[in-house]
Amino acid sequence: MREIFYQKGLDDTFSALNVYNFFMSIALTLYRIQQIDSRLDQIQLRLQAIQATLADTPALKAARETLDQSQASLKKIEQSLKQAENDAQSQRIKLDQAESSLYSGNIKNPKELKDLEKDVASLKKRLQDLEDIQLEMMLNLESAREELQKAQTEHNTIQGQTISQHATLQTEQDGLQKERETVRAQRLAAVTGVDGPSLSLYESLREKRKGIAVAMVSENSCVVCGAELTPGHAQSVRTSPQLVHCNMCGRILYSH
Repeated sequence: MREIFYQKGLDDTFSALNVYNFFMSIALTLYRIQQIDSRLDQIQLRLQAIQATLADTPALKAARETLDQSQASLKKIEQSLKQAENDAQSQRIKLDQAESSLYSGNIKNPKELKDLEKDVASLKKRLQDLEDIQLEMMLNLESAREELQKAQTEHNTIQGQTISQHATLQTEQDGLQKERETVRAQRLAAVTGVDGPSLSLYESLREKRKGIAVAMVSENSCVVCGAELTPGHAQSVRTSPQLVHCNMCGRILYSH
């Protein structure tokens, strides 16, 4: 009879140890799943950032806009210069005709000669104004060409940098996508060792607690929220056959 009670006591002890090891294993597994999920989050954020960069490059866009504006400005100045040249040439023709009439000797009437002299003077003044405009347009054209060259050089530099950066980002993107598949496979393998209620609890806490559902215990404190555990609470984390939570933040506690 004594041997029967002794054997029953051993069975109860082993049963308690099995329960304890089960819950400790679940807490450890959940902690490892959390590490995997954290890495998946990091990968996803980086992939989103890379995609955003590949889809839109503000620096290159700005450089292209500056280049387009410089080209448009140069074209406008070239057109203005061409118009100034045509106006000046037309004015010279008018002036030559007026001077030819004035000095031909064919006009004898003093009043007509005086009027013609006024026309010649007016034509010369207008021609001078047009030549000044033409000179100004030529100076503006030179400045516009310099600005265009500068914008073209800047655009080419940024374009080269962007192409190089994209090549690097593309390589990084490919590597992260492969890593994501590997990490997902690791998670799938890890969750097979967790019962449904525990996994649901972990998922719920992770959503509520900014991705951190399981907190380590260090020096009798929750390392996430900093809450200090009583000796009894800390002992429960190490020995309880059930998942133990932080009284402050509600996270599952794990002690290695």
